[in-house]
Amino acid sequence: MDKKSVIYLDHAATSWPKPPGVGVAMLNTLEGAAASSGRGNHGMALQAGRILYKARTKLAKLFNIPNPNDIAFTSNTTTALNLAIKGYLKPGDHVIATMIEHNSVRRPLEYLKRTQGISVDYVAVNEQGELDLEVVEQTFKPQTRMMICSHSSNLLGSILPVEKLSEIAHNHGVVFLVDAAQTAGVYPVDVQEMGIDMLAFPGHKGLLGPQGTGGLYIHPSLELEPLLHGGTGSQSEELEQPSVRPDRYEAGTANTVGIAGLAAGVEFVLNQGVSSIYQHEWELTQALMEGLGDIPNVILLGPNRGKPRTGIVSFNLENRDAAEIAFILDKQYNIAVRAGYHCTPLGHQSAGTSMGGAVRVSVGYDTTYEEIGSLISAIRLIAT
Repeated sequence: MDKKSVIYLDHAATSWPKPPGVGVAMLNTLEGAAASSGRGNHGMALQAGRILYKARTKLAKLFNIPNPNDIAFTSNTTTALNLAIKGYLKPGDHVIATMIEHNSVRRPLEYLKRTQGISVDYVAVNEQGELDLEVVEQTFKPQTRMMICSHSSNLLGSILPVEKLSEIAHNHGVVFLVDAAQTAGVYPVDVQEMGIDMLAFPGHKGLLGPQGTGGLYIHPSLELEPLLHGGTGSQSEELEQPSVRPDRYEAGTANTVGIAGLAAGVEFVLNQGVSSIYQHEWELTQALMEGLGDIPNVILLGPNRGKPRTGIVSFNLENRDAAEIAFILDKQYNIAVRAGYHCTPLGHQSAGTSMGGAVRVSVGYDTTYEEIGSLISAIRLIAT
């Protein structure tokens, strides 16, 4: 697909197009270093190992992680969250999460409720996606062992106060897990400054890497039960998974080609600067909200104009089906957005859109004001 042939506004699902260096890095790895890291002492295997470590060091720099080996590569954020949740929680534990969580948090928690008897409280948010911290404080129990929050809602675009939530969690002796699916690469994330014990992140969204990549940062004081067991190329004579990181959490052959692309994407983000990317996307969303807000019958979701948010603007058009609007945008205007429930039914309960979902527009690092103007014009025509 040629970038000029489509206005792509679905970056919250997967960023596109990728910086040119991403494809180059993947092709170079495929052609010259696609051996199995840790499975041999020959040149290609060693080069594969260097590629993986290079990616870890870039991610560590981006998130201010002291030891790159505390990052375990996964195939996506969902796998990372499953590793964190299932690897840490025990039968009878209590968990605090929020009403903007993605199904990649809710479904593992509900599974553990059913199979291991854990209990979960989902703290309510208002229609703008804001938490009442006093309510959070009141939700802790003696058996509370983990607090989970989505850094930014993939429906509302609201940004939760991670630093304050971390302080509350740690005051209660509770581990703090952050889902950075919508903030990694587009909003500053510092695991030390923010007090994050575990950080789950995707490679294919704001980090501008390919699909099939992601990871989990695990604080050095924490030990998780591995999600997968198998070959790692290390301690092969042992029956149990290796005790060393990251091998303990990375059973099986690594996606070296994909991770090479991820490293190139992270390098691009580092060069551009996360704050610069965030400012660009925030300004675009403000222009988008202003334009959509001037159209009769458009209902905007999430934080009001002028407030912090990620590059997500969801909306509905009164008496029109969200899926129909997305279909018309695609077929008649070559504009790619997403409509439906966005894997966050709890978020739609909070927004009051459970009956029909919403249209979600999400911008990226290369989105232009002209593209935003084209979307606004198309919605104005659809609304007439």
